[in-house]
Amino acid sequence: MLLGATLFPVGMNAQTSSAAGAPASPQAPAASAASTVTLPAQEVDRMRHQLADWANLGRYHDDNASLAPPAPGEQRVVFMGDSITDNWGRLAGKFFPGKPYVNRGISGQTTPQMLVRFRQDVVALHPAAVLILAGINDIAGNTGPETMTDIENNFRSMVDIAKREHIRVILASTLPASVVPWRPGVKPADQVRELDAWLAQYAEQEHLVFCNYYPAMEDGQGGMRPELAIDKAVHPNDAGYAVMAPIAEAAIAKSLAEPRP
Repeated sequence: MLLGATLFPVGMNAQTSSAAGAPASPQAPAASAASTVTLPAQEVDRMRHQLADWANLGRYHDDNASLAPPAPGEQRVVFMGDSITDNWGRLAGKFFPGKPYVNRGISGQTTPQMLVRFRQDVVALHPAAVLILAGINDIAGNTGPETMTDIENNFRSMVDIAKREHIRVILASTLPASVVPWRPGVKPADQVRELDAWLAQYAEQEHLVFCNYYPAMEDGQGGMRPELAIDKAVHPNDAGYAVMAPIAEAAIAKSLAEPRP
């Protein structure tokens, strides 16, 4: 038995789920088709939180409110992303000590969620540049199915917003991955390559800087080098972030040397 669990009714028959208001089949009364699924309390809390704040706007609300505007001459850079950004300097690695860089990663997020919070967590902080790293959670289907075009359009929209606000944009490659531990059936390697090829082409087309982590992190077969990942699959460890840091710094320096859009 799971303490603190919640029971959810599931299992409507196909007829009632496909035709709203249609009478239940006399051969299969609705009551007999009902069943329950037991969820751990932690999962229930996560689902309730996501329903209340799908894009997790509350995560950095107080931090943003207390963050002072950039000092004169300060070249603030916001890192926007998912757990790979969120973990940087928090779970593993060092997050650029002494640099005016701001971490606004949220674990598990997809590009549509980042797009919703882009104004609050990027634009309102008045950065000189934003570095966007995303994609693996979209490919994994964390917030539902997405086509590659859907993902690309979310990147386009974030870039459009940043350009209108005169913020330089750095697009980071999605890190290599041959598996996603939380979605065992997903084999992401080919989609990661496809997305990275598009990101590189789009960055060139839009005169953005492309921050290419992929070659230094890849194991030669589309996955992340296991010695660079905490989970041997997706999330960098100290060594992984040590590889990524100079690549990010070089991309940031290149971007800041260019005029604002």
